[in-house]
Amino acid sequence: MPPNPASSKAPKSEYVVTDTGNKVSRRSQLHGTQHITLAGRTTVCADVCIRGDLVPQRSSRSTQDPSSKGSGEKQQPPPNIVSVAIGRYTYVSAGAIIRPPHRLSRETISYHPLRIHDHVFIGAGAIVEAALIESHVWVGAGAVVGKFAILKEGCKVLDGAVVPTGMVVASGFVVGGKPASVLGTLGEGWGMGEWDKDTGTGEGGDLRELWRSVG
Repeated sequence: MPPNPASSKAPKSEYVVTDTGNKVSRRSQLHGTQHITLAGRTTVCADVCIRGDLVPQRSSRSTQDPSSKGSGEKQQPPPNIVSVAIGRYTYVSAGAIIRPPHRLSRETISYHPLRIHDHVFIGAGAIVEAALIESHVWVGAGAVVGKFAILKEGCKVLDGAVVPTGMVVASGFVVGGKPASVLGTLGEGWGMGEWDKDTGTGEGGDLRELWRSVG
C-alpha cells in the first residue's frame, strides 16, 4: 500500500525558535512576556511556567483582585520592568516553575527581579524563586530554590533539595536535603566540560550541545 501523503507530512515543531535562537515549547506558559528576557539560545521545555507578570503592584489585594475597591482597575507596571531574566544556553526542564521572589509587609506585596545567568541547568519540576543564579549552576529535578536565595557560579543543588529563603550557596559547593545544607565540595574540573548528548551528562558545563539537541 502506498504511503498516505497526509501521514508523511512533517509534524509541527514542538518549539518556537526566536530570532536570537531561543527555543520555547509551545506547551510552556510564559506570563507577562514583556517582563521576561531570554538572552539567546535559551531552552524552555514543555509545561514550564515563567511568571513574568509578577511585578511590583500597589498591594496584595490589587494584585489578586482587579475588581477591588478604589479606581476599580488593576495598576499596570511600566512595560520596561524586567521581572525574570534568563541567560544564554540556560536550559529549563519540563514542568519547572520560575517566579520572582517577593516580600509581604502590611498587606503590601513587592516582587523583586530574578536573574539567571548563562549555562544554567534547571531540572524537571524544580521551583525557583531565587534572587540570583550565576553561571554554570546545576539545579536538580524537583528541587526548590527559596525566595531571595543566591546560587554562586559553579555550585550544585541535588534533586529534591529545598534551599531555604535567603540562603547563599558558595561556588564549588553541593547542597542537598530538606532544608538544604552543604554536603561537600565539587571535584576539581567539575563543570569544565561540555554536555555529552550520548550519555546525557555534563553537569555545570557548557550546554551548547544540549541546546543543539532540542527541536
